[in-house]
Amino acid sequence: MFFFKAPPQYFKQDGDFETLRTESDAVNVRRTRRTLPAEWFTQGGVWLTWPHRDTDWRDCLVEITKTYIRLAYEIARREKLLVVHPHPEEVAQLLQERLPRKVVENIIFFRAPTNDTWTRDHGVLSVIDTNGWQLIDCSFNGWGGKFPAEKDNELTHLLAEDDVLKGTYQDALDFVLEGGSIESDGTGTILTTEQCVCSTTRGSGRTRSYIEARFFELFGTRRVLWLTHGHLEGDDTDGHIDTLARFCSANTICYVKCTNKSDSHYADLELMERELQTMRTAQGHFYNLVPLPMAPACYDDNGNRLPATYANFLILNTAIIFPTYGDATLDEKARRQFAHLFPKYDIIGIDARTLICQHGSIHCAAMQLPRGVI
Repeated sequence: MFFFKAPPQYFKQDGDFETLRTESDAVNVRRTRRTLPAEWFTQGGVWLTWPHRDTDWRDCLVEITKTYIRLAYEIARREKLLVVHPHPEEVAQLLQERLPRKVVENIIFFRAPTNDTWTRDHGVLSVIDTNGWQLIDCSFNGWGGKFPAEKDNELTHLLAEDDVLKGTYQDALDFVLEGGSIESDGTGTILTTEQCVCSTTRGSGRTRSYIEARFFELFGTRRVLWLTHGHLEGDDTDGHIDTLARFCSANTICYVKCTNKSDSHYADLELMERELQTMRTAQGHFYNLVPLPMAPACYDDNGNRLPATYANFLILNTAIIFPTYGDATLDEKARRQFAHLFPKYDIIGIDARTLICQHGSIHCAAMQLPRGVI
């Protein structure tokens, strides 16, 4: 009663991809050129690395677990959910007690040691080419050595080795790259920020030309759109693109807009908006730019501002999950924008005030797995 399949209109030609429904309701993918799919490409599931007592969540484990249970429910009622945890039987028992049986049956549990929970940044980057799915395993070094990451950095290899992730494993561990630092339109364009991916804490010699060459090699990228402005206070990722601007289609970008001139973010986000206004699609057209409201100011116990943002939303096959921050007016304004951007999707808000305490939000916590990868 809680299990949904993507309706037929979601299976369609998508850029260089062609998806074909078979009599068994499976979807085969044919590929003419190597590409990193957009997040809205047909998904087989979503990966969550679950919080536990040996992570930074130890002091608020009850609260963050409630957030993850809600997130797990909204994902697993629609598509497969992969949960990674050092003691998966504990999570399985918890979810069996809290969620409908049909939802739990849609969850895959995997045992592995983990440092933290930010799957977007340590998770696999799935690429499709003429040989099928390629599981690109870039190195994760804790956002430039800020936090321990050696266990999380092993997860993609472990999942591929155990055949949980389907495809050809590709070792790219010489290249530090987090999933939250890049946005793909699915047709050969990547949107990113210079301050993050060119950071010397992620390796020496990381010029734009070097990054573009690696993107072409790993993802078949034909164009890279660079932002040099845009930063949120409290962001320890050095400016991940998924906190600032996101592709919603091949010709639409939503982005964080600050309208309060007294806010410390105003000037830099205005410069970011001007950069976005100059960008063009591969066909030479200006992008359709849709502003998202600036999230309400959130602070830690020491009064430091946290990087709350509505741009950190997750796209599923039939739903958009976006973060809320306890401000009914702004949360509703964001919901309306997502309903406008994604009219065929359910729009679901999940309270992210506990997530943001560790400087992340909904998108940071999850990694989509295209149909065929799981």
